[in-house]
Amino acid sequence: MRRLLSTMAQPRPKRFAPLKETAAGQHHELPKLQGVIFDVDGTLCQPQNHMFTQMRAVLGIPKSIDILEHIYALPMPAEQEAAMESIRAIERQSMREQVAQPGLTDLMAYLDARGVRKGICTRNFEQPVTHLLTKFLSGSVFHPVVTRDFRPPKPDPAGLLHIARSWGLVRRVEGPRDERVVRELVHEESGASGPREKEGAVGDHEVGDASGLIMVGDSIDDMTAGRRAGAATVLLVNDVNRHLAEHEHTDLVIERLDELVHVLDHGFVGREIP
Repeated sequence: MRRLLSTMAQPRPKRFAPLKETAAGQHHELPKLQGVIFDVDGTLCQPQNHMFTQMRAVLGIPKSIDILEHIYALPMPAEQEAAMESIRAIERQSMREQVAQPGLTDLMAYLDARGVRKGICTRNFEQPVTHLLTKFLSGSVFHPVVTRDFRPPKPDPAGLLHIARSWGLVRRVEGPRDERVVRELVHEESGASGPREKEGAVGDHEVGDASGLIMVGDSIDDMTAGRRAGAATVLLVNDVNRHLAEHEHTDLVIERLDELVHVLDHGFVGREIP
């Protein structure tokens, strides 16, 4: 889905009540944070950008072509599976070299202590995700974990809206105009999605409501998926993605994951976006 879902957009800047107040049961005029969704590579673990170079080399495609879109567009199922296995092999090798992001355990301990739900939405396949959670975050619950098996992948917002619905966060579809927007969300065709593949995001006269969520990631796909879903977005910045700090889809920029502890405790405030 390549257009903004304007009816899901929230007034800028995005804001949430301080967790130190809501956790104590204090009433606040700002909305309460309902959960945080994380990307994996480059977000929970340090970037492994060499993977993508290797993947494109084995697939024989340039940097300008999306890896998953290319695989889904292959004409035969056997070709798709062979191509998918070739990139899974690269991911299996790379997962042995995963390094946790600075501040990872402190942030997750804080979210757990505050009772904040945590989910994952990634374009990785399941094995590297499980490896990372087992190695660095055993005992910390992430649910649901949306991996490559869920289609369509980011930057489509469907994965985030699916997580929202799984947490009971939905809104009613109101009126013909709203219904048209949701129908486009469900039925729009692309190389990565068919008419029934977004049902996890949409139900009977309702759609997942991500307006109370934060998407934390390191890529334009993360920021765009978050923006289209109506969530607040947080960019974990590095030397490669620094240009995204001023992108219109980026609400807040951090250098370390544990910077979010202070931000959330005192109240999330997104930047003013022109």
